[in-house]
Amino acid sequence: MRVTIAALFFFLAQPFWEANPPERWTAREIDEIRHDSPWAQRVGPDPQIVIYLATAAPIEEAEAEARVRAKNPLDEPDPDYLDFLRENRETRLVVAVPYSKKGAFAKPEELHRMEEESLMVVGHKTYKMAGHFPPTGADPVLRLVFPREAEASDKTVVFRLYLPGVEFPDREVEFRTKDLMYHGKLAM
Repeated sequence: MRVTIAALFFFLAQPFWEANPPERWTAREIDEIRHDSPWAQRVGPDPQIVIYLATAAPIEEAEAEARVRAKNPLDEPDPDYLDFLRENRETRLVVAVPYSKKGAFAKPEELHRMEEESLMVVGHKTYKMAGHFPPTGADPVLRLVFPREAEASDKTVVFRLYLPGVEFPDREVEFRTKDLMYHGKLAM
């Protein structure tokens, strides 16, 4: 009896993404993973924007499940981005920002500033952005590529981003690695 009760409490204490497979997540839970979870954060000042770890397994699974369920399917990511992921998943991670201001990328000085000022900080080490995929009409998400350098033993991973065309373009988001565990592994 005690083992059964202990197992029940353990099951109930787990977050939904650990307790259930993606096909059993509710629409609200899928939205939570994609917008307000350890892998996705709303960042101010107003207007707040969502910054998420696009290569984290829970985000990818939530997006895939949302596409399956949608009456009007979500936009598919850029095919070049998907090819890049297939070839670089082990060495790169991607931070994404839903982005409707693609015209900002027409200004070379804004693009250059984004490339120079967007950084990832892990412990005492700083890493420059390794590339990006600009938003398009079919894929309105800015995707910033960084080296996959964080480990579960690191306390935090901080992204300092310059986002062209966004009001208050300097944004910072901090992810705590202990919160990014998914099925026993660091999910970034």
